[in-house]
Amino acid sequence: GLLEEGYFFRPTISVSKTLPKFKNYSIFSNYSVEHNEIKKKVSDSIAPQSFSFSIFQAGFRSPETKPNKWALTYFTRTDAYPFAKELQKADRSQNINLQGELAKNENRQLRFNSTFRSLKVLDERLSNQRADKSLLGRAEYRFNEWKGFVTGELLYEVGAGQEQKRDYAFLEVPAGQGEYTWNDYNNDGIQQLNEFEVALFVDQAKYIRIFTPTNEFIKANYNTLNYSVAFNPRAVIAQGQLKGLRKLASKINLQSSMQISKKEVTEGLVSFNPFADPVSDSSLLTLNQALVNTFSFNRFSTKWGFDLNNTRNGSRALLTYGYETRKINEWSAKIRYNLSKSILLDLTGRNGSNILSTSNIKFGNRNYSIDQYSLEPRLTLTKGSNFRFITGYRFGNKKNTVGEMEKAVSHAVNVESKYNILQSTSILGKFTFNNISFSGINGTANPNSTTAYMLLDGLLPGKNFLWNLDLTKRLSNSLEMNIQYEGRKPGSARVVHVGRASIRAIL
Repeated sequence: GLLEEGYFFRPTISVSKTLPKFKNYSIFSNYSVEHNEIKKKVSDSIAPQSFSFSIFQAGFRSPETKPNKWALTYFTRTDAYPFAKELQKADRSQNINLQGELAKNENRQLRFNSTFRSLKVLDERLSNQRADKSLLGRAEYRFNEWKGFVTGELLYEVGAGQEQKRDYAFLEVPAGQGEYTWNDYNNDGIQQLNEFEVALFVDQAKYIRIFTPTNEFIKANYNTLNYSVAFNPRAVIAQGQLKGLRKLASKINLQSSMQISKKEVTEGLVSFNPFADPVSDSSLLTLNQALVNTFSFNRFSTKWGFDLNNTRNGSRALLTYGYETRKINEWSAKIRYNLSKSILLDLTGRNGSNILSTSNIKFGNRNYSIDQYSLEPRLTLTKGSNFRFITGYRFGNKKNTVGEMEKAVSHAVNVESKYNILQSTSILGKFTFNNISFSGINGTANPNSTTAYMLLDGLLPGKNFLWNLDLTKRLSNSLEMNIQYEGRKPGSARVVHVGRASIRAIL
């Protein structure tokens, strides 16, 4: 170039050898360098985008062809960054990695991978990190016991490292391509962070949340624990033994799953217990929990069945305005009964709570604690695979137990129909009429608030109408067209029309 010159250098050398005398174990080593240096011709100084690093690794592994295998690797990496007229070494890390897979038993399989890392800062002027020791680990276990009576999997991750501090803001995007909506609660025309909610309708989804990284790093540990377990007595009971208690047990099915993800500030090497409470509230960065338990009776019956489900979700995050905590606890029960091959009756009941709390007083307008329950009977009519008609009524009651003590009672009638024309076209139509009464501690309540948005499901007090039409047509074996139209009339507000069209290639 006229103002800059430089060179790029990236060699890689790999050597490995299999040792037949040692059960075909192998040893290996690798050395790689990437040097990207750009100099300014006038000042002879290094351009900021220049960098360099080198990696050396060595280790040995068991034969790859065996179901049970493992490998141990040591590697070190050195990074260099621009300083004055040369690239100066900034930091060096030394790492030991152990990984393995135990898959010989098809009913019990274990995979693991762990790395210990020691980081040394060679020049504090060039690195925004600090000397540190950290451990990263991941283990995955799958099992199938007693011929399928108990099946499931377990995933556990643990680690420590440098966490980058972040700020966030909301960016407007075309309607339908975002996730959040802006409600100007104080009517000042200025967007505040406490005025953005998760959009309940596609046309309201006009904003995305973007995170802005900073140059500050803090030491953070994280834990992740996921499990999924299913109990199916039917798998171990022979068809000829379906009598008495055995017949009753064969109709039972249990499923349970849990996800826990936690990240907190700490000075230790690693935190192994995902259930442990944080050292202090200020040390917790993020916490996400989800627990789902389902009990099913007569699940495989075409005549009738019963399902009982409990869902518990919780999250806590450190945002720019303080901590935000969300909790959802819901019980639901569903009974289904087939009057005939084409007529199905089902009844669904729900009861639970929805809580949002923030630690910053200025954002107290976002806080709510909602107790809610609903009951929904439905009737489904089907005619072969070409026609389906569903109608139902839903009664809902939601009450906020803090602040203005708002309450919403809704009566909704739903109608849905789907018609398949030959094998290439389907039409789906839905209509909902929802009459909502909304009141507060003094008889009246503000419908323009975070609590109201949740209580009213994005609608308004009074009569609400929602309708949509969906047309899908197969143009060829690999091409499909979809046209969607949605409309709603919330309370006394204007009618909203939304139209979308898309073409999908099916590969």
